[in-house]
Amino acid sequence: MSAFAATSDGSPSSATPAPVILAGDVGATHTRLAVFADDHRVPVVFESYASHDHAGLEEMVRTFLAEHPMELDCACFGVAGPVRDGHVKTTNLAWPVDAASLARVLGLGSVTLINDLVANAHGIAELAPDDLEALNRGVRDPGGAAVVISAGTGLGEAGVLCDGDGIRVIPTEGGHTDFGARSELELDLYRYLAAEDAHVSYERVCSGIGLLNIYRFLRRRSGMPEPPWLGTEIAHRDASAAISRAALGQRDPVCIEALDMMVSIYGAEAGNLALKYLATGGVYVGGGIAPQILPKLRDGTFMRSFAAKGRFAELLEQVPVRVILNDDTALLGAAHYARAVAPAPARA
Repeated sequence: MSAFAATSDGSPSSATPAPVILAGDVGATHTRLAVFADDHRVPVVFESYASHDHAGLEEMVRTFLAEHPMELDCACFGVAGPVRDGHVKTTNLAWPVDAASLARVLGLGSVTLINDLVANAHGIAELAPDDLEALNRGVRDPGGAAVVISAGTGLGEAGVLCDGDGIRVIPTEGGHTDFGARSELELDLYRYLAAEDAHVSYERVCSGIGLLNIYRFLRRRSGMPEPPWLGTEIAHRDASAAISRAALGQRDPVCIEALDMMVSIYGAEAGNLALKYLATGGVYVGGGIAPQILPKLRDGTFMRSFAAKGRFAELLEQVPVRVILNDDTALLGAAHYARAVAPAPARA
């Protein structure tokens, strides 16, 4: 069975009623909460919250349950950050996430926390064919390892191994590894960022944060003044989205160059990850940025950098690369994990 095929172990049956699951996707920008019951691909209720507008996940869960009171059998949250002993010190949020505290709020014996990339990987099994777009069709090895790389507010990475009829996901914090410059321009970018912080990670050049960093570097380097309309959008809206829109709309040459540079680095790091896991089972590009910049991803910049690995270029040219288009993949994956992997705890 395919490592990413939907499996029967998570499907409800007439003999065993499906559990009522609270699933969450906790990100630096948004937190999505949903309840799944009979058909875990379609939530019974769904809410999205601006993460920075709240004091913690417990507050959001209380608000959610006040608006949608119901009895739950279990809960699983995908969280952007390393999970250790039921606790996550979130990377790009001011507040941590604690399983025991959430269990008390929910009245459950326990709550499951998983890394957001683990949730993304499990969510792929729930996707329809039109939730994925191929950047490179390649030749997939059904038994080969796969990887997920997701640029959003930050950069997440994970490995996916076949494990019988299912998968085993290896969470990482690979987005925080050292950025490796490939050109004089990227060396200059590295020096620019190292002047602010000695550790220049891939997240600082390949994410929403990274795109803004690249733009600021290139703007200063160009000597061209920032157009007032662009300055206003960057200051008052999502800065990386404003830069992306200006680039895709051909409205500003510095934005065009910044997006090109970020996508090239994104492709290079995806190729690095594919080599580290020998990901003949495929590369899945997730996160909030990829669906917004599909025209740029389609123009070949990403794949040229992905495959530019010297003697291993031919191998990487055969690796399937797909963009995840469904924003709710991590949410679906948290529900999938709760049903298929995590034990359903008894109510406290």
